[in-house]
Order: sequence, then structure tokens, then C-alpha cells
Amino acid sequence: MEFSFQLYSARNFLPWEQILKTVSDLGYSQVEGFGGVFEEPDTFRAQLDAVGLTMPSGHFSIDALEKDFDRVIEQSEKLGINAIYCPFLEEGSRPEDSAGWTVFAKRLAAINTAVKATGRRFGWHNHHFEFLPLADGALPQDIILQQAPDIDWEADIAWIIRGGGDPLEWIERYGSRISAVHVKDIAPTGSYEDEDGWADVGHGIVAWRNIMRALKENSTALYYVMEHDNPNDFERFAKRSIIAARSIHEVQNA
Repeated sequence: MEFSFQLYSARNFLPWEQILKTVSDLGYSQVEGFGGVFEEPDTFRAQLDAVGLTMPSGHFSIDALEKDFDRVIEQSEKLGINAIYCPFLEEGSRPEDSAGWTVFAKRLAAINTAVKATGRRFGWHNHHFEFLPLADGALPQDIILQQAPDIDWEADIAWIIRGGGDPLEWIERYGSRISAVHVKDIAPTGSYEDEDGWADVGHGIVAWRNIMRALKENSTALYYVMEHDNPNDFERFAKRSIIAARSIHEVQNA
């Protein structure tokens, strides 16, 4: 299994050239891009090539996908991105009821049609709010996956948990839709508050051994992407996380 690294985790530790070298030296073969790294794709691609990294997946906002689609595809082409994930909705833009989420899902379905026409995959990346019940009891994540039945899902396991969901249940129900996974961990309550309560993979409360097994059995996930939303030492996070993930993978395949 090849592990990827979400560059958002290192956004506070620039320059990118040094970050990429560190990530490569630690044994990662892939990175996942976001926002600012797409601005100069030729330059960034040269930096990736120099340290032997690839960028098979990337996060693009729904605004970029709907209003500047050609540029998104041009950037993806230059960087080698094969899987595009829409990652977030600002709080003020989130629908308030099932009808609104259905409309949003149809927007994702339309983007999916356009992205697939370029030979790429497209999916939604969750946070916690998709697992918070609406007034009628429905869950936005269910609505998204049911009303946009052909899109992929990049499952952020830790955010499922923070939203009150059971990741094993969601993997069993929608595993066939999962083409990528965000591998991140949650610190025990009251610890690592300076890192927003996140932990290095394998050093928190997320039962990654069980979750990795469930993903192997129920999904065909292509990308396993390490992420920490606010590390105070990105190299520590990157190093300890890939060691833990490799150990879990090796035990399961022994």
C-alpha cells in the first residue's frame, strides 16, 4: 500500500520545496494537493518530480469547479491529478434541510459528469456536519450519496467520528463508493488542545486496525491520505503516522 500526504497538514511550515523533500525522505510516494499549491502548477510539478513524488488526487472548491472548470482541469493535467474531490462548504453556504441538500447533491452530480468526461474521478470529501441530523432526521451524507449516486466518496474517518457517526457502519453501507480515505486521528479528550484535539495517526483514539480491515473488505480505496488539520510539528506527524500506518498494514497482510 502506498501512502499519500495531504499538503494542507504542512501549510504552516513553508517553503513547499523543503516540505516535499521531507515528505519524500520519510517514505511517502504521493501527496494530495489543495488550494494554493495549484496556483503555479508547472513550478509545483517540477518540485514534485525532483523528489520523486506524485499528486494523484487534489481538493478543489465547489466555486472553482462550477465557475472555473477549465482551469481546474488544466491544473489537474499539469500536476497529474486523476481524482478530484470537492472538500468543504462554508457554514453560511450549507443547506438547512433535506430539500436543500438534495439540490446540492444534484450540483455535485453535474460536476461529476463534467469531470468524468475528462477521464478523471470525482467525489465528495466529508467533514463533521454531514453527519448531524436535519430537522426531519435525515443525514446530509446519506442525501449526498443517494441523490448523486455516481460520485465517489473520500471518507475522512476522524470527521465521521466527530460528527457522531460510526465509521464501520458507514464503510459497510457505502464502501463501494469510497475511492480515497483520509487517515487521521483524534486525541483523547482534553489533550493536544494546541493542535485542535487531533493526534498523529496511531497515537489517538481512532481504532485504525479495525477500520483498515473494514476498508480492505468493503472498499476499493485507491488513496490513503495522511492528514492532521493543525500539527505544531508537521515532520513529527508525518513520520509517526506513516510508521503506524505501515505497521497496521503489515500486520493485516502477514
